[in-house]
Amino acid sequence: MRGLTGMKELIRKMIVRMGEDPKRQGLKKTPERVAEMFAFLTSGYRTSLEEIINGAIYREDYDEMVCVANIQFYSLCEHHLIPFFGKAHVAYIPDGRLIGLSKIPRIVDMYARRLQLQERLTQQIAQSLADILKPKGVGVVLEAEHLCIQMRGVQKQKSMAVTSAMRGVFKDNLRVRNEFLSLIQHQPD
Repeated sequence: MRGLTGMKELIRKMIVRMGEDPKRQGLKKTPERVAEMFAFLTSGYRTSLEEIINGAIYREDYDEMVCVANIQFYSLCEHHLIPFFGKAHVAYIPDGRLIGLSKIPRIVDMYARRLQLQERLTQQIAQSLADILKPKGVGVVLEAEHLCIQMRGVQKQKSMAVTSAMRGVFKDNLRVRNEFLSLIQHQPD
């Protein structure tokens, strides 16, 4: 990550502004740890779809729903830099092209590891699969807990935000949408 040294200095200054001593035993390495943490949590900016997919698109005459459910993700709210996290459910109906199943969670992670809004994250996942595969349709549902809601502000610990993005037959065909929603409702935690 560019500016890791600059990030460490900013964190050190923030610790001072909070009224703490960055030279105190427990805080000596905190600027370095926090800078490295942010580098990891924002690594999606330095990753591309091409790298992730790495040629794992296959021609196949399969035209039924493909669903990868309960993909755990962690992201940072762009308004407060506080985590939000949960599960992504991603499905598509191929039109002659399949993607390696492990690539779907990797796509979720790439977009989640950026400063985000849950709504945008949901759209980015759906649109990237639509663009890459040109499928008959894509459906994405994200369920997430937001620490900016739970730890500050309204402080509602049991709240859950649910967003969806539907493309193609998932948007236009109620039967397809309901099949997807039914599949993800029956997933164990």
